Amino acid sequence: MSKILSSVMIVDDEPDIQAIARLSLESVGGFSVEACNSGQEALDRATGIQPDLIILDVMMPGLDGPATLRELKKLPELAKTPIIFMTASVEPHEVQKYKDMGVLDVIAKPFNPMTLPDIVRSIWEDNHN
Repeated sequence: MSKILSSVMIVDDEPDIQAIARLSLESVGGFSVEACNSGQEALDRATGIQPDLIILDVMMPGLDGPATLRELKKLPELAKTPIIFMTASVEPHEVQKYKDMGVLDVIAKPFNPMTLPDIVRSIWEDNHN
């Protein structure tokens, strides 16, 4: 029996993207959502929250998505937490590079708020069945 996806942490330094993603995932998707403004904030809060899934922006000041991913994977409580990258850079070679880092998949920015929860759920199910 696969685990049901219920809680998501979104990490994005752009308040508008963060707000739209949160609203979409909560209102349309029915997920419990925690939002972080930076990779460092995600590292500080994620172990206490224990989300089912983390959506990480690739391009952020300070700790970018790949650096945050590496640091999250070092934490025993989060080493197995699935992560999805969100980025405007979705060329096939970029997506493959990100998957080689250990993310489940990549969601393109800009995203459609009405379909984002279905995309997230589909990625989750593809990797948990």
